[in-house]
Amino acid sequence: MKNIVTYRNLIEEELKKNSSQKNFPLELYEPIEYMLSLGGKRVRPILVLLSCEMAGGKVEDALPAAIGIELFHNFSLVHDDIMDNAPLRRNQKTVFEKWNRNIAVLSGDAMLVRAYQYLAKTKTDKLEKILKIFSETAIKVCEGQQLDMNYEKQNISIDEYLQMIEKKTAVLLAASLKIGATIGGANENDSEEFYEFGKNIGIAFQLQDDLLDVYGDTQKIGKQNGGDIIAGKKTFLFLKAIEKGKKNELENCFADEKDKQAKVDSVKVIYDSANIKTETEQIIQLYSAKAFSFLDKIPIDSDKKAPLKSLAESLMIREY
Repeated sequence: MKNIVTYRNLIEEELKKNSSQKNFPLELYEPIEYMLSLGGKRVRPILVLLSCEMAGGKVEDALPAAIGIELFHNFSLVHDDIMDNAPLRRNQKTVFEKWNRNIAVLSGDAMLVRAYQYLAKTKTDKLEKILKIFSETAIKVCEGQQLDMNYEKQNISIDEYLQMIEKKTAVLLAASLKIGATIGGANENDSEEFYEFGKNIGIAFQLQDDLLDVYGDTQKIGKQNGGDIIAGKKTFLFLKAIEKGKKNELENCFADEKDKQAKVDSVKVIYDSANIKTETEQIIQLYSAKAFSFLDKIPIDSDKKAPLKSLAESLMIREY
């Protein structure tokens, strides 16, 4: 098995080839190059390569699909930033802030098309199945984003929220693993175990993201602190506080015409009074443990599982 750095280097080299193509008009393609240059951990494409090799396949065979997954992920981020009115992504201006909304929408669309182009390059007799997994996942991600926007104006339960983040965030991690395993030759049962592992670790990852939005350091997490609070999003922390009897306090806080940072600080005080941080950490651990139980079921030697286990653990150890 290769180490994570080797997988990441393979992905970066391929992305550079994509960015080096100076296509016209520049206003369409420069934002794509900019977005990809912002970096990131490349978790999803690494998962494609990892699961492929774990299943007995060749990394090179899964590389086009891995790049397709990364392009799709970045497409979704460009559009999410527009809808969330987010000024920063990885400590840099978001695409719509650097150019404008129309350019960001169109460049995002172009990334989506390129994602399919890369997936179609995959050399496997299971290409139809892979494209089916990808297309179904892409629809679920869009459904999750729509639910996220809907829920800003609706009263929802914690269960509804968890279903939403499963679609918006977790299914792409899950599909990355399933697609890689399928390319590598895994049977249907083992591919599903990979999927369930990714889904549960993805839910834990998003809950951790909710936590970091409130308690994280802006410089470390690369995003605006309290962005979800400012946007009025009903995160797990918000819903748990409602469940613990803090509804009136939160409603009063959001109704108050304070500046953004004052609102973030006030909501944080409410969360602290209800021990929300600790309860969120507990459910993160619950989903992490569930994820690893699926990984344990996959009939592969433990030494071959080690890189995937290490990567998943690193996702759960992000600094505040």
